[in-house]
Amino acid sequence: MKMNKYEQNLLQNCSRLDAVTNSNGNITNCAKAIIENKEEISRLLCKFIERASELKEPQITQIAIATKDSLISFYGYQKLVQVLSKTEIEEEDFTLDELMLQLNQLVGLSKVKSKVNDLIAFQKVQLLRKEKGLHSPKSTMHLAFTGNPGTGKTTVARIVGRMYKKLGLLSIGHFMEVSRTDLIAGYQGQTAHKVKEVIEKAKGGVLFIDEAYSITENDHSDSYGRECLTELTKALEDYREDLVVIVAGYTEPMKQFFESNPGLKSRFNTFIEFDDYDANELMDILLFMSEKEDYVLTDRAQDVLKQLLFKATESSGIEFANGRFIRNIFESMIMNHARRIVKVKSPTLQELKELSENDLPLNL
Repeated sequence: MKMNKYEQNLLQNCSRLDAVTNSNGNITNCAKAIIENKEEISRLLCKFIERASELKEPQITQIAIATKDSLISFYGYQKLVQVLSKTEIEEEDFTLDELMLQLNQLVGLSKVKSKVNDLIAFQKVQLLRKEKGLHSPKSTMHLAFTGNPGTGKTTVARIVGRMYKKLGLLSIGHFMEVSRTDLIAGYQGQTAHKVKEVIEKAKGGVLFIDEAYSITENDHSDSYGRECLTELTKALEDYREDLVVIVAGYTEPMKQFFESNPGLKSRFNTFIEFDDYDANELMDILLFMSEKEDYVLTDRAQDVLKQLLFKATESSGIEFANGRFIRNIFESMIMNHARRIVKVKSPTLQELKELSENDLPLNL
């Protein structure tokens, strides 16, 4: 079993203390037992550390202190893991109907919602057929999301993962997002090992690879990129029963990505295009952000902003950032509001909340 650095430090220091105090492996055995979640052994280890400190020999005292520190660090790490795991469970403790509502309440994305609803309906029926002893097609659950940035691809990916978990299709249902740097190593031959480690951590949940085409879009595309895709393609097939891989990125580069490896595209049977938001949808997103942060736009500010959004969306190209674009506008507005209100002596509640046309950024 591979140990993390906290377990390694604890075992290493216990082994050193074992050696300098001639404890015949007892301290080392304590460390191994603690790592195996036998918490009661920690009291025994503390006694060994205390006795070693009482010898008042500088070298032994130094090792005893290091052992105590590594024990504290180990339990601090364990506690953090428990807290994070609990938080993850609490965040994802939604019913399937609640998750469907979360999806359908997202602004815009009508085609995406329809496609995901169809996916879930299909999986529900296959589970019912399986319960009745009927044949169920062994179709892959892997997905490809294409479209411009800021169109909700990551948000939808998280919701889909939680839906699959609720349906019992994934054993854990966690969400893991990676990029090229997480998959490709700096030396020839190491990439396959790096990809295997990522896959191992993602098993039971969703592995989301944003800008997936970047894997093959550089000078090393003939070696490192191909090595990565070969290992990834194999994992898509080997672990399809308990792993969902979602690749995402711009539409045209994603087409080239699927052409870069024979058999890669066949591992995906669902391709979902995320359209750009129109001006009205962007306006709805900004109003939602404002309400969430206790701000209110004046009617005049809404009118002016909507006209600006119509112009921006009509002239937008492939680089249009959608949700990120509107978030930048909102953040500029609240900063301009702050600059304006800080000069007002004893501002009213309305003044503290209200965003006016004067708070709009000069350049969109």
